[in-house]
Amino acid sequence: MVEKIITLENMSLVDFLGPDNQNIRQLAAAFPGSKIISRGNEIKIQGQPAVISRINDLLSSLIEHYHQYGAITDKTVNQYLSATSEEAEGRVLAASPDVILFGAKGGVIKAKTPNQQKLVDTVMAHDLTFTLGPAGTGKTYISVALAVRALKNKEVKKIIISRPVVEAGESLGFLPGDMKEKVDPYLRPIYDALEDMIPAEKLKFYQENKIIEIAPLAYMRGRTLNNAFVLLDEAQNTTPSQLKMFLTRMGPTAKVMVNGDRSQIDLPTRQKSGLMQALDILKNVQGIGYVEMTSEDVVRHRLVKEIVEAYDKYDTDEQTRQGQQSAANGQRRDERHERRLREQGLLVDSAQPEPEVELPVNHEQAL
Repeated sequence: MVEKIITLENMSLVDFLGPDNQNIRQLAAAFPGSKIISRGNEIKIQGQPAVISRINDLLSSLIEHYHQYGAITDKTVNQYLSATSEEAEGRVLAASPDVILFGAKGGVIKAKTPNQQKLVDTVMAHDLTFTLGPAGTGKTYISVALAVRALKNKEVKKIIISRPVVEAGESLGFLPGDMKEKVDPYLRPIYDALEDMIPAEKLKFYQENKIIEIAPLAYMRGRTLNNAFVLLDEAQNTTPSQLKMFLTRMGPTAKVMVNGDRSQIDLPTRQKSGLMQALDILKNVQGIGYVEMTSEDVVRHRLVKEIVEAYDKYDTDEQTRQGQQSAANGQRRDERHERRLREQGLLVDSAQPEPEVELPVNHEQAL
């Protein structure tokens, strides 16, 4: 027997649980081989894994229903209990237009800034969207949420998420294990986001059945990504050939997102970023969406915003300083060159008067 705890957030417990917890008791009665216990804002489920997965799905649907309509009745519980698993899976309701998804623990996932909402709207309106912005602006999290919503709404049949495997300024050396164990550390942020949005049992099912694929960018070569929501994260670390390869995998019914951060390019110094090149090459192609995040969109700790702004200011000041230094170096080179020409007699100072030529006194002297 295993156990799972679901935390209820941003809701009236009386309206959700019903008088004297009647909604939870009704749900527990439908699964006599398991235990469903409500304490405070937590619901504890104990039972076999398959049963827990079914109860978790039902509770997720009821949470979504609550955020849509503001209350749960015994009739509502009966409707969801009598629905098939497929019907329950397809019900993704929104409490308001800005809600993207309800997380695995019932939390609301929605845009928190105007640019995040712009990202949601842009993805809905375009089959290919480029998103740029600094760390902490929610690019990856919002993108994964949009992908999960599209899957649950049956708009796509699978989710494919990829990242280039590039070490961030440090050499990790040999990593033990098989290929999955070697690359999983690079893809950990993707797993973290998915685990917030999909119950563990359901996520495992999706991955085992290739409904959700998380793989390094190199695995995309030769494929046609069709009827899928495809996300390329950390695209600033792709080479031009890698990004061209990825973009040309796009099938006729695919939804593709490309995310990146100009300030965190981990490629070798002389290697051009494929993302930066693509933004220049594709700027006049119609039908592509572009979203630019700023430090104002940072949703992590308040210090992250100040850190991003401090680094941006440093980069701007450094570019100004380098420009001034370059101009000063150029001026010194010009002065040295001019001095050498004077020393060789090849340059005459225009400010000095020309030497006077002595003229003959009369015609006879001239002869």
